[in-house]
Amino acid sequence: MTMKKKGLLIVLSGPSGVGKHTLWASLLKEKKFNLKYSISMTTRPKRFDETNGYEYFFVTRTKFKKAIDTNQMLEYAEYCNNYYGTPKKYVEDLRDNGYNILLEIEVQGGLNIKKIMEQTKDRQFVSIFILPPSTKDLIKRLRGRGTEGKEIIDHRIKQAKWEISQAKHYKYQIVNDKINVAKTKLKNILIKEMEKNVQ
Repeated sequence: MTMKKKGLLIVLSGPSGVGKHTLWASLLKEKKFNLKYSISMTTRPKRFDETNGYEYFFVTRTKFKKAIDTNQMLEYAEYCNNYYGTPKKYVEDLRDNGYNILLEIEVQGGLNIKKIMEQTKDRQFVSIFILPPSTKDLIKRLRGRGTEGKEIIDHRIKQAKWEISQAKHYKYQIVNDKINVAKTKLKNILIKEMEKNVQ
């Protein structure tokens, strides 16, 4: 019986409002990428257009802390006064079955996973950072979304500036200026990394 090759763990990060979801969503439908999206767990309130178990698993702080205490999280971090994290078993089961797993997570979590992968010498890992054309452009996008109040937006802008400064720690950086160009760059990175994983 042939063992399945363990799937890639793809970490995609970037500041809020940079268009991460738009870049990767259509790739799930392309069979050649054998891609599954890992749903993160969060304690932040659900937005009106979100569905529990699709964008995120929305849980209470108590439930999240219990998952941390029982070692059920691959990584977690606190961001804008809410916890975000990746359920461990869900990701590992899919990778063991040969799927390439895409994690869209904030920078703190992305750097945590990078550290774990280096410590465990897991080479089936790639980190990608999505950058805005400029900080000014990103601020305009965040303020134009209309999904949050001024205080939260200001906090996200401050956080975004720090996150952009961390892009250098990711293996690849893609500027999301023209969406189709950025999508092509993302596809080419995934193809290159998948080919390496087969060798």
